[in-house]
Amino acid sequence: MNLKRLARDERADFAAFLATLSPQQWDAPTLCEGWRVRDVVAHVVSYDELDMRSLVGRLAKGRFHPDNANAVGLAEYGTRTPEELLALLKEHVDPHGLPAAFGGMIALVDALIHQQDIRRPLGLPRGIPAERLLPALRCALFAPVIRGFWRVRGLRLVATDLDWSTGRGPEVHGTAEALLMVIAGRRGVVDELSGPGQPKLAERLGG
Repeated sequence: MNLKRLARDERADFAAFLATLSPQQWDAPTLCEGWRVRDVVAHVVSYDELDMRSLVGRLAKGRFHPDNANAVGLAEYGTRTPEELLALLKEHVDPHGLPAAFGGMIALVDALIHQQDIRRPLGLPRGIPAERLLPALRCALFAPVIRGFWRVRGLRLVATDLDWSTGRGPEVHGTAEALLMVIAGRRGVVDELSGPGQPKLAERLGG
């Protein structure tokens, strides 16, 4: 599995999609609470230009809490225009810095989830290649920043459109994309799932 290629392909698709959006859509809300489309894109590109010293500096400004560090990055990049943000994403289709870590896995998962954060509220679905979804699902479960394992502990997740399942306990069924978004903590998506474990998962997500 070539994660760098998968990350590059996902970012290229993301950039191509963003290029089709109107100015009004760039200011539309997303599944990331309080973030518009432009804010999500600013977040995605905000780590590529950081060397190790700059990364540590940002983390320190955020008191080494991921959400705070993301807020620092958004403050630095959030004033860019949509055209500037799109140009940055195109420039870094091949991820650099932190997003390139773990063979490009961070860039793949981040771009895949955040593209869905934008597409879902806009009503613009897409088909996601299984070769990208499967590693993203595995990573999201155990990535400390996402905390997916804690959300789905004691449950068995079963994809209805891919040969993928994980965990033990009451089953939760749904498309692989919907399961990924719920693993990532997107509350509104839990209503798309079914199975005896769905109520417990909805309770944990506040849905």
